[in-house]
Amino acid sequence: MKKILIAAAFATSIVSCSKNPITGRNQLALVPESQVQAMAVEQYQSFLSQNKVVSASASKDAEMVRRVGQRIANSVTKFYSEKGLSEELAGFKWEYNLVDSKEVNAWCMPGGKIVVYTGLLPVTQNEAALAVVVGHEVAHALAHHGSERMSQGLLQQLGGVALAVAMSSKPAETQNLFMNAYGIGTTYGVMLPFSRSNELEADKLGLIFTALSGYNPQEAVPLWQRMAALNKGQRPPEFASTHPAEETRIRQLQKMMPEAMKYYKPMGR
Repeated sequence: MKKILIAAAFATSIVSCSKNPITGRNQLALVPESQVQAMAVEQYQSFLSQNKVVSASASKDAEMVRRVGQRIANSVTKFYSEKGLSEELAGFKWEYNLVDSKEVNAWCMPGGKIVVYTGLLPVTQNEAALAVVVGHEVAHALAHHGSERMSQGLLQQLGGVALAVAMSSKPAETQNLFMNAYGIGTTYGVMLPFSRSNELEADKLGLIFTALSGYNPQEAVPLWQRMAALNKGQRPPEFASTHPAEETRIRQLQKMMPEAMKYYKPMGR
């Protein structure tokens, strides 16, 4: 074990940052994408088995989530292909599920593992607004923001050891880091907050993915106005608790909107 830890520390010192090709930003990268994707498959199935999944064949809402997820996935695949970045989606096996929960939340794990909570739907109110949320969460995954947060957690809490070492030596702590990093549930402690740069990246890419999928990205503004009304005088829902103030976000989205609208072609045209 001592030799493994020494080797891991040496490897970490050599390869600690990587440049994300879609954002162009250098990120702390102690967590290989292939490993977090494998971990995501296990954790996603575990999550679904412990929660009530709404059947797409029996629910229009679940079918809408599946439809939005598939459209976003198709747009992302095309977008990456046109930029010569298809290899960045290696290992992606997209899944989209609606879970029966009052939480106002949604998330996307590495490899395209998406969950939307039923509590979010009264806030989104329509399919285009739901696409804005899904596009934003998918953008977080593609920009490796969760992996970046998990790397920060490994560095701060477990001394910067490699993921494989952490999983073998401290499996419970490592699982909690993973769940917190991707915003899954609220029973694992306080979530590590996304940085302002993370949020700007996810907003910008999310609007583009929404537009490419045939949904009007302008729905993002009334969505966050509804979120602001929901939060007024109350503790914000989990989905909003790690995001900037709604007024700030709306101003940022309005600045981003002209570029996003260049990609927008309504469905059927």
